[in-house]
Amino acid sequence: MELPQIDDYQQLFVSDTPLLDVRAPVEYQQGAFPTAKNLPLINDMERHAIGIRYKEMGQDKAIELGHELVNEEIREQRINDWATFTRQHPEGVLYCFRGGMRSKISQQWIYDNTGVIYPRVKGGYKALRRYLLDALEVSAAQIEPIILSGRTGSGKTLLLNRIRQKIDLENIYHHRGSAFGKHVTPQPSQIDIENKLSVELLKFRSNNIVRLVLEDEAAAIGSRRLPVCMVGTMRRSPLIILEASVDERVDNIFQEYIVESLAEYQKLLGKTQGFDIWAAGLLRALEKIQRRLGGLHFKAINSIMEYAIDRHRSSAESEHHKAWIRALLVEYYDPMYDYQLGKKTERVIHRGEQESVLDYLKREHGIS
Repeated sequence: MELPQIDDYQQLFVSDTPLLDVRAPVEYQQGAFPTAKNLPLINDMERHAIGIRYKEMGQDKAIELGHELVNEEIREQRINDWATFTRQHPEGVLYCFRGGMRSKISQQWIYDNTGVIYPRVKGGYKALRRYLLDALEVSAAQIEPIILSGRTGSGKTLLLNRIRQKIDLENIYHHRGSAFGKHVTPQPSQIDIENKLSVELLKFRSNNIVRLVLEDEAAAIGSRRLPVCMVGTMRRSPLIILEASVDERVDNIFQEYIVESLAEYQKLLGKTQGFDIWAAGLLRALEKIQRRLGGLHFKAINSIMEYAIDRHRSSAESEHHKAWIRALLVEYYDPMYDYQLGKKTERVIHRGEQESVLDYLKREHGIS
């Protein structure tokens, strides 16, 4: 019986089809898709051994070794895992790297042991990845972004959270976009980020929505880069400047980088260790911008930060952080932002506080 293949890649992504990834874990970690779950046919050690046998003795001997390594007990466990996935996601599909032997074997074993006909992706991961890369180029050429800019702490993320027609790059990149923007868990791989970004854009385009709001970002967010096609599109797009007072900006930064960030660390690492690692990260982030701050400014702000951390640790008084936040905004981030904005003032189409910006986007551009 010839089991079915699927090659409607757009529909798979637009409909958030559950994807059963039967590649080895090392392949999955290098890059996967937002709705994929890794339940491998062969693990990393097995894959490595089979690869060596293939190079030395050819395909037939490699297949023999595969059957030896994946014995009856291991095979039964993996089939059980797949069967659970297919019961939970009857609308799903499976794939390996190229849609070849591994996905065919997995598909056949599922059918032989459960009677479930579970489609496999024609061309596998490689075809899906190629599709998303091509779709990303098309999206970058077709979308009509409005870039949301504003000084550090002005509440751009808070505003984006109130908009449906948006791409939240900092969420996709899992980074807040500054020297202090690192989360407790690592950023996704570059491939994962590109895949997720392409899928989000594809969903909007499939609904004929091309006018989107994106936050103003540099060519890199944390240690990951923006696709070149997106950088070009964003740098040609109109700007809206979100305005807020220094006091509002200090409060926003305090909430996000002190209250929420510390809670994130302590939830994962525990109260004491979470605080220590979080505090060390603040000091390390300040060191990263030491040269641009200048020696005197760095020493002064570092001293204020150390005092705030000590008081926070000893007496749970967190308000002292607002002193170094204010100093950094006024002495470092604002001059840098003003310099960068000076090079793109001709692109500015609106300025205002949050409600003014939301009203403008809805009234002039139909953005909800």
